[in-house]
Amino acid sequence: MSIKENLLNITNTLPDHVTLVAVSKTKPVSDIMEAYNIGHRIFGENKVQEMVEKYEEMPKDIEWHMIGHLQRNKVKYMANFVSLIHGVDNFKLLKEINKQAKKHDRIIDCLLQIKIADEDSKFGMSPNEAQDIIQSKALSELQHVRIKGLMGMATFTNNIHQIEREFKMLKQTFDSLKPLENSNFKPETISMGMSGDYQLAIDCGSTMIRVGSSIFGSRNYSN
Repeated sequence: MSIKENLLNITNTLPDHVTLVAVSKTKPVSDIMEAYNIGHRIFGENKVQEMVEKYEEMPKDIEWHMIGHLQRNKVKYMANFVSLIHGVDNFKLLKEINKQAKKHDRIIDCLLQIKIADEDSKFGMSPNEAQDIIQSKALSELQHVRIKGLMGMATFTNNIHQIEREFKMLKQTFDSLKPLENSNFKPETISMGMSGDYQLAIDCGSTMIRVGSSIFGSRNYSN
């Protein structure tokens, strides 16, 4: 199957309220352009340097999403163009995003990453930590970031019941935080679900899925 066929097969089955982020990490510009040429505009990368290089080479109407773990010292490299940062897992990172966005007179949209997986390797904050940030005076003073919702990564397991339980936890967290909406917290996005489990994620309430290998084929990590 070609990239074009894979992409069309997925987009044709998605409900209208679900946004597809095509995860293009480790893929060459030529592959991404195949998806671009049939009208796809939202791409996700997990390394800032790779995203910057692709941004510079590719058409400027692309929405670039930073979906990987983000270090504060890397924010400045993409602050002028990134559309959405998925993995905000602490307040210091939010402050840095605000600082760099201000330099470009932008408001950068972010998602708070909630730790829903059992694995120690997954980043994220607890629902209570997210609530504390959303309700804090410190957040209200950040004029250049907007929290648009939550992101979560399920445990890497074949246990479908565990994955479903974790997805439902993220949806419940979103629903409990939604009434706290304020000028810096505009909850509309639940980013969860990847190639192997996005259908389940949508059933559990996802509004944004991050799909790579089902579109572009398996990844090449050797380069």
